[in-house]
Amino acid sequence: MADIKILNPDVLGKPLGQYSQITRVKADEYLFIAGQLAADHAGNIIGIDDFDAQCVQVFANLGCALASQGAGFGNIVQFTTYLVHSQDIAKFMSYRLREFPRMFPNGAYPPNTLLMVDRLVQEPFLVEVQAIAAI
Repeated sequence: MADIKILNPDVLGKPLGQYSQITRVKADEYLFIAGQLAADHAGNIIGIDDFDAQCVQVFANLGCALASQGAGFGNIVQFTTYLVHSQDIAKFMSYRLREFPRMFPNGAYPPNTLLMVDRLVQEPFLVEVQAIAAI
């Protein structure tokens, strides 16, 4: 079982959202989960023009990927998030404020790097989230 410590050292200042500055990990194995998009199991795009619906699907996909390997959100040690529109940053923060306490009940949110990109693999996609987990 991985030993995961989520840390926010005073020397780095308070995070600007639902993430932490550092994850310290001792683990036997790591999962590198490809960026997940708002597509269901059949490949249908979920939430065209609906950022919140896309977030729901993206994190559901991450949950399925984790569960398929006997892991859960508590095993995540880092996220990388890609958004197409900077106007969606506030929506992403609102989604995390609402949903992360359920996903991470201990309040230890993994580090997250948020990047703006020109587009994702298909035009309708608005958000993509990649994860690293320790098991």
